[in-house]
Formats: sequence, structure tokens, C-alpha cells
Amino acid sequence: MPGSAHQPPRPWRDPEQDREHPRGAPDQMVKLWVSYKPSEPFAYLALPQRLPEVRDPEEVIAIVCPGQGSQTPGFLTPWLEMPGLREQLTQLSDAVGIDLVAHGTTSDEETIRDTAVAQPLIVAAGLLTAAAVATQSPPDVLAGHSVGEITAAAISGALTEADALGFVATRAKGMAAASAITPTGMSAVLGGDSDDVVSALEALGLTPANMNGAGQIVAAGTLEQLADLAAAPPARARVIPLKVAGAFHTDHMAPAVEPLTAFAARITASSARIPVLSNRDGAQLTDGPEILQRLVAQVTSPVRWDLCMQAMQEAGVTGLIELAPAGTLVGLAKRGLKGVETLAVKTPDDLDAAARMLRDHTSSATEGGIE
Repeated sequence: MPGSAHQPPRPWRDPEQDREHPRGAPDQMVKLWVSYKPSEPFAYLALPQRLPEVRDPEEVIAIVCPGQGSQTPGFLTPWLEMPGLREQLTQLSDAVGIDLVAHGTTSDEETIRDTAVAQPLIVAAGLLTAAAVATQSPPDVLAGHSVGEITAAAISGALTEADALGFVATRAKGMAAASAITPTGMSAVLGGDSDDVVSALEALGLTPANMNGAGQIVAAGTLEQLADLAAAPPARARVIPLKVAGAFHTDHMAPAVEPLTAFAARITASSARIPVLSNRDGAQLTDGPEILQRLVAQVTSPVRWDLCMQAMQEAGVTGLIELAPAGTLVGLAKRGLKGVETLAVKTPDDLDAAARMLRDHTSSATEGGIE
């Protein structure tokens, strides 16, 4: 698969001791932008790199990051009881200019449905829980659904956390503004023949914006078009409106592309230390600029989560962990990735199970790709 070539070790700098550690040294460390110091708003948290004493070379684990619509009121409350996480989320709030602590704990459903709130909240939640989950072994591969692909890019090292937050804030504002031009939305179509469902959507002027696999296609378009779909669903299918405020991944979002392109031109993407599966086609990517370019294009392009799951299956993924706000992608995996162990990390009570899965399923894949 793309990106599977071995990459030579590169040193990283320990900000606490100002010394270099070559990756592959006994302490096996890798940097992620997920911890903070008062003098350094975005400092490195050192996490253990993949350890040599792997249990089974046939085991491969994926960490996946959910998209918009997965958030629920108060979902971050138990996480902020963990030492340091409230302070970290406060720092993230300052970076994006909204109160993520309040939105993750006390804001109501309507408030966190707002695109400008929901997208930064979901990315921040993923970064917080990733730091808590991957304390022993990193995953073999990462993927994120829609806005969750930004989370995955940051965890992989392709984007710094600061740049990921700036990117998602720009994306959210642009998509919210685009959504205000014409009232639009999205609905999940469950069941039915996929070809019949796509034909029915196109006949109504709707776009199949998310091809999620496991019998789920998400339609996007105007509220009138979605109402027509609900009134006459495709054969053997049912329609469920989603908690999003726009027709994402369609041409309705075109006004958001220009400001996002401008922001992307101001930042530098790095090679990913953990491969990321692209929403466009399920390709396994480690090239930072390509990951960033695809994140920009994703705003008006369909999400092919079905192809991401197919790529996981072809790569031999045996375990899948979904970061908070978790549940949606695990539900799809249970139907589309039969035999794969799954875990939705919803609260800190799930951390022990996540640590056990990372120990049991981490492969001996070479850095830069899974074989």
C-alpha cells in the first residue's frame, strides 16, 4: 500500500530536558502536540513508540476519529475529571476562540449542533482522548470520518495540534457561513439496495455525501429535498435526519473552500508517523502535503468511509478503537468489519480496555505503513 516504505529514524527534541532522542532508542518516544506548559501553549507530550516485543505480527489495530453529529450534551464531563484535562481543554478553547469546556459539559443539544461549535469541539475531544488512550502503544493506522480526519492527521503528526485547531476553526466558520446561504441538511438512509438508493437520491437532486458502508448512505441537500426523501424513502430503506446544520461534502460548501485553501497555504504539513486512511478513496497516506490537500478538497467531496473500512479489512485490521465522542464508527464496523474487535471509548472507564487492545493487537509493521 502507499507509504509502506521504511523511513529512516529522525530525532525529536524533548522540551523538558532539551536533548535529542533518536527514534528507535530504548525509551522509544514519539512526539504529539497534546500537552501544555504555561510558557509554551502547544508543547510536546512524549508517548511511547511501537515496542519491539509485539505479541503477534498478524495483529493490526486502528484508531478512528468520529465526525460531526456524534456529539451529545455533556459528553466531555467525565473526561474533565481526569487530572490536567480541564486545563488542556481550556488551552484549546483559547486557540479556537470558543468555550469548549462549556460546550463539552453544559451546552444544550441545539448549541453544540452549530457547525462553528461542533467541529472544533469534536476535534478537541479526539485529541484529548487520544492522549489518554495511546499511552502505551500507538496504533498501526489512523482514520477519521469527515472532520475526524483532521483529528487523525494531528494524531499522526502530519499536522501540529496548533495547525489542526486553526484549520478546523477556519473550516467550521466557512462551512457555517456556506450553510447560511441556503437551508440545507443531511439524512442517513439505512438499508435498501445501494444502487437503488443512489438513484433515488439523484432523482431528488440530493447528493450521496457519505458512503458509509454497512448499509448506510448519507444524503445531503436542501431541506425541501430531504423532506421529499423522508416522505418517499427508497424501497426497503428508512430515513433518519442527522444532527448537522448543512449539506456537507457537496457543492453547497463551495464558499468554504477559498478561506480553507488560504489557511492551508500558511501552514506546513509533515510526514505522518502513523499512516492515515483518506476519506476520498481509502488510500493509506503518510505524505503530509497530500494529506493536507485532501483535507481541503474533502469539504466538497463525498466521504467514502466504505472504502476506508475496505482498506482496513485488506490491511488485516483485527482491532478498532473509536475516540470520543464514540459510538457511530464502532456501529458501522460491527456491521462492515465482521470479526474485528471494537471499542467505543466514551468515558475514562474505557481506558483499561483500550490499553489492553493496544497491547494485544499492535502489529510489528514497519514505520510508515502497514504491510
